[in-house]
Amino acid sequence: MRHRLIASACMVWALAGSASAAPTAPIKVDIDGTRRSAAVTKYEYGMFIEPIGGLVARTLWAELLDDRKFYYPVVPQARDTPPPLNAEGRPGVSYRKWRPIGGDDVVVMDTKAPYVGAQSPVVTVDAASKRGFSQAGIGLAKGKRYDGYVQIAGDPGAKVEVTLVWGPAPSDRQTVALSAPSADWKRADFSFTPTADATDARLEITGQGQGQFKIGAVSLMPSDNIRGWRADTTAIAKSLNSGFWRLPGGNFLSDWDWHGAIGPRDKRAPMFDHAWSAMQPNDIGMDEWLDLTKIIDVEPYITVNAGLGDANSAAEEVEYINGPATSTWGAKRAANGHPEPYRVKFWNIGNEPYGWWQIGKTSLDYYMIKHNHFAAAMRAVDPSITLIASGAMPDQLHPRDVKENPSLESIAHKFGTEEDWTGGFLAKAWGNFDGISEHWYDRPEERPNAPADIELMEWARSPSNHVRMKAEEWKIYQSRFPAMKDKNIFLSMDEYAYFGQVNLKSSLAYAMVLQEMLRHTDFLTMSAFTTGASTMDITPTTSVMNATGLVFKLYGERFGAGVTPLAVDGQSPQPAPQYVVGSAHPQVRAGSSTYPLDVIAGVSPDGKALRIGVVNATFDSQTVALKLKALKPKAAGRQWVLTGASLKAENKVGQPAGVTIAERAAKLSGGRLTAAPTSVTVFEFPLDGR
Repeated sequence: MRHRLIASACMVWALAGSASAAPTAPIKVDIDGTRRSAAVTKYEYGMFIEPIGGLVARTLWAELLDDRKFYYPVVPQARDTPPPLNAEGRPGVSYRKWRPIGGDDVVVMDTKAPYVGAQSPVVTVDAASKRGFSQAGIGLAKGKRYDGYVQIAGDPGAKVEVTLVWGPAPSDRQTVALSAPSADWKRADFSFTPTADATDARLEITGQGQGQFKIGAVSLMPSDNIRGWRADTTAIAKSLNSGFWRLPGGNFLSDWDWHGAIGPRDKRAPMFDHAWSAMQPNDIGMDEWLDLTKIIDVEPYITVNAGLGDANSAAEEVEYINGPATSTWGAKRAANGHPEPYRVKFWNIGNEPYGWWQIGKTSLDYYMIKHNHFAAAMRAVDPSITLIASGAMPDQLHPRDVKENPSLESIAHKFGTEEDWTGGFLAKAWGNFDGISEHWYDRPEERPNAPADIELMEWARSPSNHVRMKAEEWKIYQSRFPAMKDKNIFLSMDEYAYFGQVNLKSSLAYAMVLQEMLRHTDFLTMSAFTTGASTMDITPTTSVMNATGLVFKLYGERFGAGVTPLAVDGQSPQPAPQYVVGSAHPQVRAGSSTYPLDVIAGVSPDGKALRIGVVNATFDSQTVALKLKALKPKAAGRQWVLTGASLKAENKVGQPAGVTIAERAAKLSGGRLTAAPTSVTVFEFPLDGR
């Protein structure tokens, strides 16, 4: 049914663009230049990132090998032990494993004197045949250089070599012979340049001769990596103009000790992330994360472990990152190659501590005590930091097995209860935070009984209703706690996503999300999309900005920092959803009163231009009839149109871009503008006298 609906929708869209399509009535849009909100901050389009399995390791981080420090034993596949289920009862993360070469039992794991962690592989060599181990499933690009190394020890009679294999032919490989090992661990470097692309290359480490050799750690990265980070994906990330990235997580934080991920990377023991049932090599510690923010030119926003973590550890983290080199932990940072403090401003205490899925979950009352201890300890180290509490409003909180589509009426009784963590902070932790975070996620659900136009509209509007719901609840808090306005307590919506499709259809939805956020800049000053890597289509060797990334790029450039939002009114309010599906879909009405369009407006940072954002989630071309107050735009301007040939249009590596942003001239003729079908358009017109 779903495919038939999309096909039908695409047909309607095509007909709408034909000369025979019936014109739609102009939609009246009033823009008032005297009613202005707070200017957009540079933190409005932030990103969130969490190292779940390959979410960072195979997207932004340049390492090509899994389990490079041998958390798992080197055994045949038949002897693998599947990872346990995670906290939500889902299968754990699977990794590429090292496999023995020369026999099932040629590799023994040394647990008495490992190089790092709990074990290191030992191979007893043979004069007649190669013995060792390999890892397959590696992606390579033809003609690109790859640099690697091993930490090796052993007997001098063992002749060890490293081979990169990218095809079946004898010529589809390169081999580097290593110097004879010794009793002490030493690093041995190698480089390869494959002569063909590969999606299932393998790295082999083998030996012959006499005695044994041990491998403590292995690495293989493209030579153009930037201090361990991929050059291609970080370039795309930088082009998003995000303002800030929230890092390093996420659920995994609640049992991650940041102390274990500083110092020499090869000597950091791998750990098991029980939140996601995933192994973490600990290659990415706070120094690497903060280096990433420098590479992509954003501010860092750090979340500390308030699950199994403690206030003293959080205070030490603040000192490591912001303290002078003369302080205890600042000196350790300096010894690790970073003498200057990072001067991180934004700090978040805990990740979703209210969630049943969270390691270290406690009651509201107990967590308020915990939060207050964290805040006091962290501010004692650096009083200048901005602290953000981990809140959750009543629309989000409910018993584990309860499903609901919340409305303001249905959640009214929850305020001030265990299902109101945001209210809990305002009542019991006042003075120990500067802002409060909220997270939301929406699951795209088709509406099979809805006509194609209604299905598209309600599908696209669904996630922006989460933003409107949070905004309406925030106003309730402001009425109950008037000091919020006096103290400028702000809302940070620093995890959110509309899971599922990444195409033109989802671009329309995300554009509505951003426009709804821009209606509440007086208190909604920060947001972070899940995840930064989700703005790209990524393969092991290359990447492109996807349809979601284009939305952030468009709004970051046209409605970015310094733009002042203006009041937008109309005569056609957004209707209530007609086809309510599933659960966790707030029953509010996001959007401007310009149905079926969603419209925002703002003045450029220099005050010289009027900008108008229009999301047209219909299959028809729509005409906007503007009525302007205290604004005199010139007739000639520009427009940026994000659209594609169909709702399923997407941007994928190796294919022509299906979703694009086209810039062209715009004409404000008789106060009217035209929005193309299934499009996001930003218009800009110079203002007279500016």
